[in-house]
Amino acid sequence: QVQLVESGGGLVQAGDSLRLSCAASGRTFSRFGSYAMGWFRQAPGKEREFVATIKWSGGMTYYADSVKGRFTISRDNAKNTVYLQMNSLKPEDTAVYYCAAVINYNNYLQDPTSYDYWGQGTQVTVSS
Repeated sequence: QVQLVESGGGLVQAGDSLRLSCAASGRTFSRFGSYAMGWFRQAPGKEREFVATIKWSGGMTYYADSVKGRFTISRDNAKNTVYLQMNSLKPEDTAVYYCAAVINYNNYLQDPTSYDYWGQGTQVTVSS
């Protein structure tokens, strides 16, 4: 069993920064060349939307247009941890942020159904 635990959310003002972390426990995934982790977010009453993803092999990243240039996803393979550095936060970034992992991806990584494991979420609230 794999568990993903997010942390780092909070209440901030517009323009501030936050760094989210997602630690994986139970297994390591570096041996899987097709392993990837991603971040999604969901505001109340709205669909879960893609934020960013990173491929473990090579570290290639992809971002939603809404966060490109402001957010940075990274990973620490030794710690089995993925990070989301969020700068220049806007009120529209307010949501519960979830990390997700897929061991052997084949599908479009912007699709939440491509992922096998999910964290419990961490709340990010940005006031104006």
